[in-house]
Amino acid sequence: VFPSLAQAQASVANEVYQELGQPTVFLFCPTEYCSSLCSPSPSQSCYLQTIGQELLPGIGVIWTGPKVVSQELSAELLEEVEAVLRRCPVIWDNLYANDYDCRRVFLGPYMGRAPGLMARLHGLLLNPNCELQANFIPIHTLGTWFQSELGSCAHPDRAGMEGALGDSQGAQDGSYSPQEALELALRAWVAELSQQALEPGK
Repeated sequence: VFPSLAQAQASVANEVYQELGQPTVFLFCPTEYCSSLCSPSPSQSCYLQTIGQELLPGIGVIWTGPKVVSQELSAELLEEVEAVLRRCPVIWDNLYANDYDCRRVFLGPYMGRAPGLMARLHGLLLNPNCELQANFIPIHTLGTWFQSELGSCAHPDRAGMEGALGDSQGAQDGSYSPQEALELALRAWVAELSQQALEPGK
């Protein structure tokens, strides 16, 4: 019935979206959901070009970055993806994911995401560690990053400062510092653990 997989997927997604009354949040995960799965590249992928053309504009498209688990996300990559999809992507961030390897547990801060990314995103989903308690630092530092991004949106002159990824000034100038975010999260986690230890039956 359909000349390509992309046209089939877009047609079905559009029909379901319309049948549900075009909900505010409706997400579509493409077969090519990161750069490494695109042939030859996101901007030249016939599959993504078709998805961008055929998918109704109210449907959000999930993207994980250069790889399934991306160590870095840049504004340049998101611009390329936005252009081919004809919409800002929803980042499905697998930085902490360990469902594919349960020996891996990432307890470090949210990092490797260029400042000013929020303006290029339709949304951001964090795929956490499978171990519930191991996600305190990831979620806490994501919150700190998000607050700094809100500050960047309020002060556009700060957006795009690549050096802020590892800048120790961080909190002083409103930019995000992974190290400072980690220290804040560790202090909050110790306080949480101490509180739990005082609860009856613990």
